[in-house]
Amino acid sequence: MMLRLGSAPTFVVSSGKVVEEMVKKHDIAFSNRHDSTIYRRLMYDCKDLLLAPYGEYWRQMRGVCFSQLLSPKMVQSLQYLREQETNLLMEKIKGFNTTPFDLSHLFEYLTKDIVYIATLGKRFSEGQSTEDKLTRLFVEFNALLGLFNVGDYIPWLSWINHFNGLNERIENNHREINELLEEVIDDQLARRTSNNETKEKVLLDALLDAQNGDSMTRESAKAVILDVFAGGIDTVFVVLEWAMTELIRNPEILKRTQQQIREIVGRQNQITKHDISKMTYLKAVIKESMRMHPPFPLIPRVSNQEVELHGYTIPNKTRLLINIYAVGRDPECWEEPDTFKPERFMNDGSLIEYNSSDYSWMAFGVGRRGCPGGLFGMTLIEFVVASLLQNFNWSLPNGKTEKDVDMDEFVALALHKLQPLMAVATPNPDI
Repeated sequence: MMLRLGSAPTFVVSSGKVVEEMVKKHDIAFSNRHDSTIYRRLMYDCKDLLLAPYGEYWRQMRGVCFSQLLSPKMVQSLQYLREQETNLLMEKIKGFNTTPFDLSHLFEYLTKDIVYIATLGKRFSEGQSTEDKLTRLFVEFNALLGLFNVGDYIPWLSWINHFNGLNERIENNHREINELLEEVIDDQLARRTSNNETKEKVLLDALLDAQNGDSMTRESAKAVILDVFAGGIDTVFVVLEWAMTELIRNPEILKRTQQQIREIVGRQNQITKHDISKMTYLKAVIKESMRMHPPFPLIPRVSNQEVELHGYTIPNKTRLLINIYAVGRDPECWEEPDTFKPERFMNDGSLIEYNSSDYSWMAFGVGRRGCPGGLFGMTLIEFVVASLLQNFNWSLPNGKTEKDVDMDEFVALALHKLQPLMAVATPNPDI
């Protein structure tokens, strides 16, 4: 579907077949992100990986991020952190003693702490002034990234942002975040040159090590940290929230998932990587949840040349929106697309390995500009959900039934649940 948003022609793709044609024939032609004055200011003139223009700088940054930040080796090295923070989550849930609690709230702080520690080596616990400042800054940061900026579509109306307060909000947010990141980087550099160097290597260390090359500057490092914060926290948080929501409102699926997990783990409360590898139905549940509730429902691209796509002539510099949400519910791709049905990802007990090359399941994007943090995110999500289902039995509070679960959504930077997930957790009596 072709739209015109102001002076910017925009092509919306809502079909897996069209996405497949686009990636197979024209992936390079659609490998740029659209230019945004907000993105440029907040992301250090787009020196990050997610928003950098396609070219040599982006390729160098991608190589650094995949080899040092998001490699399987680095993800595995963070297993201690996943276990540590998930165990703390289990203890918090036990403390509610079968009374209703806000599970969404716990997921938010779990993902924040894991991403903060994995990236910076610091915990910013709930209630501390630094954490409160971080929360305020990144709530505003995500809100600004998700804004529709009229000046990007109708350039002669850019002056409006001087009067509606938007430019001031952008400058204030960038200044405060930059000051915070400068302080964190200086602290880490000081620790690295002293006897107090942290035992565990974190993502910031990898970024600082990479500064020996031409591609990674101090500003690039700060921009990549913001990528991890903006993408990592929201993505994992909303996937956990939606997965547990779907499980609790589908008790038969919840029962089957728990049964497989408990048969594999037995009476232990600690889950291993080897255990997770055998939990095929759990993996199918998470994939099905991400099909129905993709963390980022719209993926923006921009053409860098004129191309023919599915019978349309797409001019150079046309904005393209891949509607991941619509593709995930496309009846041409999925039988009963509005039904939560993990079995669609199973074949005789084995997991069907859908990934971003299948063009109908694109929860982490598609093509060469797909999300680089998929392994980090999925490893954490699977571990947390498995731990929750192994350690607790789950139900809705106050006599509510599955039909009472509010499934309304809203989009900020990611696809959030409008109302938090309230739940009751009863400890597993067999462990």
